Amino acid sequence: MEFWERNFIEKGEMWGGRPAHSAHLAKDLFIGENIKEILIPGFGYGRNGHVFLDHGIAVTGIELSNTAIEIARKYVGSHTIIHHGSVVDMPFDTKKYGGIFCYALIHLLGTEERAKFIRDCYEQLSDDGYMIFTTVSKQANIYRQGTAIGTDRFEMFGGVSMFFYDLESIRSEFEKYGLIEIKEVEENYPFYLIICKK
Repeated sequence: MEFWERNFIEKGEMWGGRPAHSAHLAKDLFIGENIKEILIPGFGYGRNGHVFLDHGIAVTGIELSNTAIEIARKYVGSHTIIHHGSVVDMPFDTKKYGGIFCYALIHLLGTEERAKFIRDCYEQLSDDGYMIFTTVSKQANIYRQGTAIGTDRFEMFGGVSMFFYDLESIRSEFEKYGLIEIKEVEENYPFYLIICKK
C-alpha cells in the first residue's frame, strides 16, 4: 500500500485514496473529447477528483457532508469549488460543464429524485457535453438483501436505501438524455457505467 493511500485510510476516508476504476475511464473520455471543466455531484472527500485535476481538468464538486468537504480541502486545495448541499437541490450555479461524472450516488435516490437529478445534470451540460454515471447492478450479490421498499429498491446497511439497475431501467431513465453507451465495470460490486451525450 502506497503512503498516500495509507494516509487516506488512517484518517478515516473509507474508500482509500485511489480513484475508482470508473473515474479513470471517465478521465480518458473527457481527455479524448478535450473537455476542460467538469462537475462532480457527490464529490465526497475528493478521491475521484484527483484523477481529473492531475490531468488538467478543472473540477467543481457538490457534497452534502461538511466533514467530507473539510477532508477534501486538504487534498484538492481551496481553489477547487465544492458546493455544500444535496444533489437533489441542484443546480448550485448557472455554469454549463463539458462533462459531469457521478460515481455511486444515483442508486441512493428515490424514483422522483433520480429523474430530477438526471434532468438537472443534463441541463448543466454544454452542447456536445458528456455525462457519466456509475451505479450498482442487479448482478451485485447484495441485490434483494435487506428490506424491500419498492421495485428493485432495498433498505440495507443500517438504513441505506439502494436502487439496483438493469439495462431496461437504465434505458428507461436515461434514453431521453442522450444515452450512447452502457458498460459493465467492476468496482466494489458489479456496476454499470452509463454514458450520455448532449
